[in-house]
Amino acid sequence: MVIGIEERIRIRLSWICFGYSAIFLFWVFDAFLVPCASGISMDWMINRDLQKATYNFTTLIGQGAFGPVYKAQMSTGETVAVKVLATNSKQGEKEFHTEVMLLGRLHHRNLVNLVGYCAEKGQHMLIYVYMSKGSLASHLYSEENGALGWELRVHIALDVARGIEYLHVGAVPPVIHRDIKSSNILLDQSMRARVADFGLSREEMVDKHAAIRGTFGYLDPEYISSGTFTKKSDVYSFGVLLFELIAGRNPQQGLMEYVELAAMNSEGKVGWEEIVDSRLEGKCDFEELNEVAALAYKCISRAPKKRPSMRDIVQVLTRILKSRHQRNHHHKKSLSATADEVSIDVDQLETKSSLPAHRREESIDSTADMYDL
Repeated sequence: MVIGIEERIRIRLSWICFGYSAIFLFWVFDAFLVPCASGISMDWMINRDLQKATYNFTTLIGQGAFGPVYKAQMSTGETVAVKVLATNSKQGEKEFHTEVMLLGRLHHRNLVNLVGYCAEKGQHMLIYVYMSKGSLASHLYSEENGALGWELRVHIALDVARGIEYLHVGAVPPVIHRDIKSSNILLDQSMRARVADFGLSREEMVDKHAAIRGTFGYLDPEYISSGTFTKKSDVYSFGVLLFELIAGRNPQQGLMEYVELAAMNSEGKVGWEEIVDSRLEGKCDFEELNEVAALAYKCISRAPKKRPSMRDIVQVLTRILKSRHQRNHHHKKSLSATADEVSIDVDQLETKSSLPAHRREESIDSTADMYDL
């Protein structure tokens, strides 16, 4: 008997079991499914479609912590990103379970959405919304992309802060990301930023003394020394990311040493101009620069208790952008008022110069008479 299955698998609410754990998953996988004969595995059909959509996994666009990421063009016309986790890797399998479990319940405009998965014969694949502008790191360090403007950098910082704030405050139970870095910040067509890669993430309520994981250069020193991760560990990583946006320098290539040297002269508050990214060519608001750098310096405080919360960080960045908007609005009004004054002066000048014809003649005659004298 032939079973006809049309175009898409729509949103389904499913219970997926891994061992003894029940995982709540929103399934939003789009795949072209042809009519198939009884006995043919649905997983096989999905896997085959992913192979076709990625041209047999040749459309590489990035490398995740546990496997490559490919661009896939589904037969429905939708473009997605497919992360293929390392085969026979316990850590890769653990990441797969973690991302499915967390992203099944986490939904925010500044988090990369999981739209599906494929698990078959030891092969694990995660399917995400495609972020067409790539990673933040590619824009900071690749010569192929133009330099990010200062205003855009601050907007990206706010997007990331909102995503992490949601994890810390909006998610129940709260989630600690544990791998905030520029390569895990993805940008959409409008250059709006989303936090990605939740393979190392943990719910706050679970054991906080898990093995130290993360990326060198972004790791909280307190986390390294104590083995305990908290929300403030994410705050530290975010502070490093802020300095990365300011300086355009890789944390794995001496960024923090560079920051500490600058802090000796700035006392952590002003004078951060010396570390600004040369690609900006001085085109930034130095008052804003010092505010953002001072915030970043608080985030990387050695004492976790002295670091601000992500909610505090969102409020500061929002205020900075709001102040800029108000200054720009005031500047435009001033320019408009100046233009009106110039227009009035010109009108008055024209009025004064447009004397009646006979008075102009009298004036000319009087001048001629004066010269005759």
